[in-house]
Amino acid sequence: MREKHIEQKLIRAVRAAGGLAIKLMSPGFDGMPDRLVLLPGGRMAFVEVKAHGMKPRPLQLKRHEMLRRLGFKVYVIDDEGQIQPVLSEIMGGGDAR
Repeated sequence: MREKHIEQKLIRAVRAAGGLAIKLMSPGFDGMPDRLVLLPGGRMAFVEVKAHGMKPRPLQLKRHEMLRRLGFKVYVIDDEGQIQPVLSEIMGGGDAR
Protein backbone atom coordinates (compact mmCIF):
# COMPACT_ATOMS: atom_id res chain seq x y z
CA MET A 1 0.00 0.00 0.00
CA ARG A 2 1.28 3.45 -0.88
CA GLU A 3 2.41 5.85 1.84
CA LYS A 4 0.00 8.56 0.70
CA HIS A 5 -2.97 6.17 0.98
CA ILE A 6 -2.02 5.16 4.54
CA GLU A 7 -1.45 8.81 5.49
CA GLN A 8 -4.90 9.80 4.19
CA LYS A 9 -6.51 7.01 6.23
CA LEU A 10 -4.61 8.21 9.31
CA ILE A 11 -5.86 11.77 8.79
CA ARG A 12 -9.47 10.59 8.46
CA ALA A 13 -9.23 8.36 11.55
CA VAL A 14 -7.75 11.17 13.64
CA ARG A 15 -10.49 13.57 12.50
CA ALA A 16 -13.13 10.95 13.31
CA ALA A 17 -11.65 10.76 16.82
CA GLY A 18 -12.06 14.54 17.17
CA GLY A 19 -8.40 15.37 16.63
CA LEU A 20 -5.92 16.89 14.22
CA ALA A 21 -3.13 15.25 12.20
CA ILE A 22 -0.84 18.16 11.42
CA LYS A 23 1.71 17.78 8.62
CA LEU A 24 5.15 18.65 9.97
CA MET A 25 7.45 20.79 7.86
CA SER A 26 10.84 21.39 9.45
CA PRO A 27 13.21 23.19 7.09
CA GLY A 28 16.78 22.79 8.24
CA PHE A 29 15.88 19.90 10.56
CA ASP A 30 15.42 16.85 8.34
CA GLY A 31 14.19 13.49 9.55
CA MET A 32 11.27 14.64 11.66
CA PRO A 33 8.11 12.47 11.61
CA ASP A 34 5.42 13.18 9.01
CA ARG A 35 2.52 14.04 11.33
CA LEU A 36 1.86 15.49 14.75
CA VAL A 37 -1.31 13.82 16.02
CA LEU A 38 -3.32 15.85 18.52
CA LEU A 39 -6.26 14.13 20.20
CA PRO A 40 -8.87 15.24 22.75
CA GLY A 41 -7.74 15.39 26.34
CA GLY A 42 -4.36 16.87 25.49
CA ARG A 43 -3.03 13.63 24.02
CA MET A 44 -0.35 13.89 21.34
CA ALA A 45 2.23 11.85 19.47
CA PHE A 46 4.42 11.98 16.40
CA VAL A 47 3.65 9.56 13.55
CA GLU A 48 5.96 8.53 10.72
CA VAL A 49 4.04 7.05 7.78
CA LYS A 50 5.75 4.60 5.44
CA ALA A 51 4.67 2.52 2.47
CA HIS A 52 3.89 -1.08 3.42
CA GLY A 53 7.07 -2.91 4.43
CA MET A 54 9.28 0.18 4.34
CA LYS A 55 11.37 1.28 7.32
CA PRO A 56 12.52 4.71 8.49
CA ARG A 57 15.88 6.01 7.24
CA PRO A 58 18.77 6.22 9.74
CA LEU A 59 18.30 9.99 10.22
CA GLN A 60 14.58 9.46 10.87
CA LEU A 61 15.39 6.82 13.49
CA LYS A 62 17.79 9.28 15.12
CA ARG A 63 15.07 11.96 15.28
CA HIS A 64 12.53 9.44 16.64
CA GLU A 65 14.92 8.48 19.43
CA MET A 66 15.61 12.15 20.22
CA LEU A 67 11.86 12.81 20.54
CA ARG A 68 11.40 9.73 22.72
CA ARG A 69 14.22 10.87 25.02
CA LEU A 70 12.30 14.13 25.40
CA GLY A 71 9.29 12.11 26.56
CA PHE A 72 7.17 12.12 23.39
CA LYS A 73 5.49 9.10 21.84
CA VAL A 74 6.64 8.30 18.30
CA TYR A 75 5.05 5.67 16.05
CA VAL A 76 5.85 4.28 12.63
CA ILE A 77 2.84 3.11 10.61
CA ASP A 78 3.25 1.10 7.40
CA ASP A 79 -0.18 -0.53 7.28
CA GLU A 80 -3.67 0.90 7.69
CA GLY A 81 -4.43 -1.83 10.23
CA GLN A 82 -2.01 -0.16 12.63
CA ILE A 83 -3.91 3.12 12.73
CA GLN A 84 -6.61 2.29 15.29
CA PRO A 85 -4.22 0.51 17.70
CA VAL A 86 -1.87 3.52 17.56
CA LEU A 87 -4.71 5.98 18.19
CA SER A 88 -5.87 3.82 21.08
CA GLU A 89 -2.36 3.86 22.56
CA ILE A 90 -2.11 7.64 22.19
CA MET A 91 -5.42 7.95 24.05
CA GLY A 92 -3.96 5.77 26.81
CA GLY A 93 -5.53 2.42 26.04
CA GLY A 94 -2.59 0.09 25.44
CA ASP A 95 0.85 -0.17 23.85
CA ALA A 96 0.93 -0.22 20.04
CA ARG A 97 4.61 0.60 19.63
